[in-house]
Amino acid sequence: MERYGAKQLVDGLILQDWGVTYNDLEPFYDRFEKIAGTSGTAGVINGVKQPGGNPFEDSRTSPYPTPALERTRANILFSEATTRMGYSPFPVPSAMIGGPYTNALGINLAPCTYCGYCQLYGCGNWSKSSPNICILPVLMQRPNFTVVTESEVVRINTTPDKKMATGVTFVDSDGNIGEQPADIVITATFTLDNTRLLLLSGISTPYDVNTGQGVVGRAFTFQTLSWAFMFFENEYLNPFMNTGALATQIDDFNGDNFDHTGLGFIGGAGIQSLCNQGLPIGMSGLVPEGSPRWGKGWKKAFQKSYQNYAQIQGQGTNFAHREQFMDLDPTYKDRFGQPLLRITYDYNENDRRSGRFIRDKCVQIAKEMGAREVKGVSLADDPYSGYTPWDSSHVQGGVVMGEDPRTSVQNRYQQNWDVPNLFVIGASSFPNNAGYNPTVAVGATTLWTAKAIKELYLKKPGPLVRL
Repeated sequence: MERYGAKQLVDGLILQDWGVTYNDLEPFYDRFEKIAGTSGTAGVINGVKQPGGNPFEDSRTSPYPTPALERTRANILFSEATTRMGYSPFPVPSAMIGGPYTNALGINLAPCTYCGYCQLYGCGNWSKSSPNICILPVLMQRPNFTVVTESEVVRINTTPDKKMATGVTFVDSDGNIGEQPADIVITATFTLDNTRLLLLSGISTPYDVNTGQGVVGRAFTFQTLSWAFMFFENEYLNPFMNTGALATQIDDFNGDNFDHTGLGFIGGAGIQSLCNQGLPIGMSGLVPEGSPRWGKGWKKAFQKSYQNYAQIQGQGTNFAHREQFMDLDPTYKDRFGQPLLRITYDYNENDRRSGRFIRDKCVQIAKEMGAREVKGVSLADDPYSGYTPWDSSHVQGGVVMGEDPRTSVQNRYQQNWDVPNLFVIGASSFPNNAGYNPTVAVGATTLWTAKAIKELYLKKPGPLVRL
C-alpha cells in the first residue's frame, strides 16, 4: 500500500504480518533443509548473488545440501526462452535428493533416479525427503516416542474454563474411545483438520463473516494457478524421466519483484516449466484439440503428443479475503456425529486479475519456446468448483499466527492466545498464501516453535508473548 496507494487494493483483502520475520526464521530454514536434503542452487549466500540461482531470494547462510536436479529438455527450452526475454531462470529447489547425502539426523539418503513415479507415489530409493524417510527412523528409536496408529483425534480436551488443554480424545479403528493426557498439546494435522479441531473443541472464537469478528476459520487461502499447455512439433521431451518437483522457474513476476502500477492487483506468481507428468495412462487425455477421442486416430495423436506435450505453470499468491473462511457445517456430520468442516471460498478480484496476468505471461513464454500449439488457462477464470487433477492442495490459514489476538489465533510462536499450552503447527498458521509451496515455511516455523517450547515454555510455562 505504501508503494502503490490504497486504490491498488481490492476491497475486503486481509493483509497482516505473521509476527515473525525471515531473519528470525533463516536458521530454521537452513536446519530444515539439512534434515530434508533439499536439492537446489542457492541464489544469494551471505548477501552475495550466486550464478544460476534465484536472484530475487533473500540471503541464505549456506548452499542447499545437495546439488540441483538435472534439467529436462522442456526445462532447457524454458530456460533458453526466458533468458532471451531478459528474465532469470533457476532450478526450483526440490525435496528430491540431488546426490548421496547423510542428513542432519544421520540418515543416509540416495540420489533421485528420475523414475517418474514420485508425484503420486512413495519412494523406495530413499530419495524423497518425506518424514517416513528422513525423520521417523530416528524418532522410532527413542524410548520417549510412541506412535498410536489407526486412530483419529476427535477433540482437544480442556479445563472447564478453557484456559488450559488437558490432552486429546481419540477413536481407534475398532471404535474404541481413548484419552491421552498431556501437559502440552501440539496439533499438526494439516490446515483443514487443525481448524476443525479448534472449532469442535470450542477453543478461541470462531470467525463470523457477517461481523468480521472472531479468528478461528478466518483468512482461508488456496492458490492462484495459471498455465500454458503446449504441443511442439518434432521434440523428444521424454516425460517419463521426471520427479514430483522437477522444474525451472522465473521469479520476475512473483510477489513484488515487478512494478504493479496500474495493474489493479498485488502479488504474482513463480512461473515454471514443470516436468512432473509422465505416466502413460494419466497423460492419455493430453492430445491436441480436435484429435479423435478413441481408436486408431487417438493412438496416433497420443503417440505424437506424449513426446511433444509440455506445460508452464504459474503458481500464484492468494490473498486472504473477508469472505473466504471455514466453519462447521450446520447439516453434514462425520461418522462420529460431529459436524464436518465447511469451506466458503471463491477467487477474489485481486486473484482473478493476477491469474489472468500470469496466464498471459505463461503463453508469451510458451510461444518464445517455439511451441506449435499453446492454450492459456487460469483457475481464476472460473469459480473454484472442487478438486481436479490440476488443482493445488496447498490450502492455508484458519488458525493464523500474528501480533494481535483480534486478528490471529496464536502468537509468533504458534502458541494459542487463550490456551497457552496449546500449539498449532502447519500452513494453517499463515495469513496469506505466497507464490511458493508452503512446505519449507512449515518446516522452519515448526523448528522455531519447537525451540521456543524447549528453551522458553518448559522453563516458565505460560504465554510466551505478553500483551
